[in-house]
Amino acid sequence: MAGDRERFSTATRLKALGEQAAARVYRAGRRAGPPRRSRLTGRAALLALVVCSLVVALAYPMRQFVSQRSRIAEQQRRAERARAEVERLRDEKARWQDPAYVERQAREHLHYVRPGETGYTVVREGGPDTVRSRDEEAAARPWYSELWDGVDRADAGHRTR
Repeated sequence: MAGDRERFSTATRLKALGEQAAARVYRAGRRAGPPRRSRLTGRAALLALVVCSLVVALAYPMRQFVSQRSRIAEQQRRAERARAEVERLRDEKARWQDPAYVERQAREHLHYVRPGETGYTVVREGGPDTVRSRDEEAAARPWYSELWDGVDRADAGHRTR
């Protein structure tokens, strides 16, 4: 029995020694490969910091630059529209310098006639007393009639679409 114990303990010891040796070999194999480097080196971190600082430092001036360029473009468009308006007004002024144009405008808009001509004004049927503008007609009617007429017109417009 004493022999069994010694043999058992020796076998157990050998087994433990084998496991320790295997662990040492495993660890030695792991160390034998190239040493692991950190993905972010000090130089890379410094470069990233400089780039971020430049982006932050240039963001506001770039935004101002873009904003000012859009304002300049808008002012140029306004100036171009103003030039076109000035040109149109110069043309109109030149037309008003022509006596024939002035006479035609006076005849059309002011109903002027030349000496010796007879002017006619056409009025509605029923005489000049029955001629009313749309505003005068609306003022003569009660407010609620105008309201319902507006609703009816809106409804009729909705139905036709």
